[in-house]
Amino acid sequence: MKFKDRTLMQIADMICGNSTSDKSFFEYRSSSYLTKFFNDADTDYQHDGSTRNRWVAEVLRQILDEPQPYPNTPSETFSRVITTLMDQRDASNEGLDRPNALNELNSALIREGYEAFYADDKKCYLKHIGTSTIAKPAPNPHRPFSTTELKKREQLTSYLNICSEDDLISEILLPLFRQLGFHRITAAGHKDKALEYGKDIWMKYLLPTQHVLYFGLQVKKGKLDASGVSKNSSANVAEIYNQVLMMLGHEIFDPEIGKKVLVDHAFIVAGREITKAARNWLGGKLDASKRSQIMFIDREDILNLYIVTNLPLPDKAIQSHEVNGYNDLPF
Repeated sequence: MKFKDRTLMQIADMICGNSTSDKSFFEYRSSSYLTKFFNDADTDYQHDGSTRNRWVAEVLRQILDEPQPYPNTPSETFSRVITTLMDQRDASNEGLDRPNALNELNSALIREGYEAFYADDKKCYLKHIGTSTIAKPAPNPHRPFSTTELKKREQLTSYLNICSEDDLISEILLPLFRQLGFHRITAAGHKDKALEYGKDIWMKYLLPTQHVLYFGLQVKKGKLDASGVSKNSSANVAEIYNQVLMMLGHEIFDPEIGKKVLVDHAFIVAGREITKAARNWLGGKLDASKRSQIMFIDREDILNLYIVTNLPLPDKAIQSHEVNGYNDLPF
């Protein structure tokens, strides 16, 4: 990723604290403190004694050359540098929310199509303005959750208990996969589901090599198991077997390239549990090549990914929680 020289110099001046105004909104950093700053951002850069802002600008250029975790997001190291720069504990000549420092930073970033903002965790992140993709360190869905995150997870769980399959798709899955860096996410509506050949959603993912992978999703609201009879709250995996075969065997039209393409991978998503028996049954039915194309996402995966990506709860989830008497959560 390339930023203009002017942008790099502006951000470098903020890191150095080289403000031309009498009251700077950024902390002044001498040579040793520049080294400490980059150490705080988990890098090994050490100031070599050269002109501070030019050295910092060159370091930022090297950092931006690092691999991008997702399309339209800078490297994770650059995101950490911005988070370190905008640490609320370093506020100078203004309040902890640092509105003036944020405005100064955004006046430079907007030139590159990005915007900095403070999230609920009080940390500063970058957002790509065109796609609303948020640049954050790769989420770890298996990390321990804070008390606030556990409350948010509980609220989302309550919503998953009552939402429809269409709500699961439109209110939960579409925002989640957009946040995870997928593109051209298209949900099949009721009018054209017959033409989607077993896919509730199709989308694509751009690899750092610029190759594109296509994904199809088959979504079930309830539990997915291998029992002989489907019940109201569960679906038999045999019911989606043919849908999976259709998903993998039929082409989709990508209007961005004007061609028909095959789905590379299929996600089977359930709003509740996908039992081990169901996974094994489907794996046994598919041949080796198709079996390697299948991936599963169940409720635990949805909840964990939704929390660690810091997505806001859907309005319907908040409203349903308030109706049931849970109106004391800070969301």
